[in-house]
Amino acid sequence: MDELVRRRGAEQVELAELAETLRDFVDANPEFEVPIDRLATWLARLDDEDDG
Repeated sequence: MDELVRRRGAEQVELAELAETLRDFVDANPEFEVPIDRLATWLARLDDEDDG
């Protein structure tokens, strides 16, 4: 995470762009599909009040 912040911390991205990048990553690295999907789901639900 530190490298991401150091290299790209000042950038802003659209969530759709991030999702597409994650899809490309999973296409190239299918063994990461489950954890990437879990991360995407967690990010999508950050503001849900029902998450407990």
